[in-house]
Amino acid sequence: MIFKKGTGMHFVDAKGILHGSTGFPSMNIYRGCTHGCIYCDSRSTCYQFHHPFEDIEVKQNAPQLLEQTLRARRNKCVIKTGSMSDPYMPCEEALRMTRSCLQIILKYGFGVSVQTKSDRILQDIELLEEISNTSKCVVEITLTTYEDALCRIVEPNVSDTSHRIKVLQEMKKRRIPTIVWLTPILPFINDTEENIRGILNACADAGVKGIICFDMGLTLREGNREYYYAALDRHFPELKERYIRTYGNSYLVPSPDSEKLMRIFHETCEKNGILHRPEDCFGFMQEMPKKFEQFTLFE
Repeated sequence: MIFKKGTGMHFVDAKGILHGSTGFPSMNIYRGCTHGCIYCDSRSTCYQFHHPFEDIEVKQNAPQLLEQTLRARRNKCVIKTGSMSDPYMPCEEALRMTRSCLQIILKYGFGVSVQTKSDRILQDIELLEEISNTSKCVVEITLTTYEDALCRIVEPNVSDTSHRIKVLQEMKKRRIPTIVWLTPILPFINDTEENIRGILNACADAGVKGIICFDMGLTLREGNREYYYAALDRHFPELKERYIRTYGNSYLVPSPDSEKLMRIFHETCEKNGILHRPEDCFGFMQEMPKKFEQFTLFE
């Protein structure tokens, strides 16, 4: 079944569902996004979208493909989902594709790491808790802008920051570990000490396991640069010209205060026992409990 472009979503049959590293494979059930984040890198032309970005491509055979793959796979691992397309967009409300895949992951004893910006993930919290108790579950939440009013401009069609912080708090109650993506930080918009400290303090209160932050800034390339600049023209008059003067067509767009903000980031994480080196965060996410390593050794 294929819907016409522009109708909100269309359905395709995928050839495969798990990609990348065999030790930490990635799964994207949907393609495209309706969040409308002004900085979205996935809009870059290098990803070769051949349909409107908001016209969500649904891999309708994802659960069947996943079951076939996991049934035949001997070594257990953590499966990551949400790196390219949020698994809890509004279409998940009706389709429940993500939930179906989580049930299959639970059935075959695999782990999962779910990245989202939506509090819709709370619909599946009991299922995530069961996966966490039987193998491994990590919930990854993106936080960029502490104040909800600014968040609604930067990330207009998704749960605002206070609701995402609630997700972190609810996961803490269920003993489900969380990782926060503190990225991107937009120069001259949310690259303030107040914003960074607000997010970090909320993370500490929610007991997050780790925070991923490569730098205080963002990346811009063909496709997402044009979309971002159009948003600046709408919401932050004259800021586009400041970007052009400061950065030209650079791919890396660091905050002028990056050094100071990164120091605050590392110091706060150290003080609160939060993982803050990317390699440590990724290592934690993909590591299966020892009992599964021992089991697969003698299979």
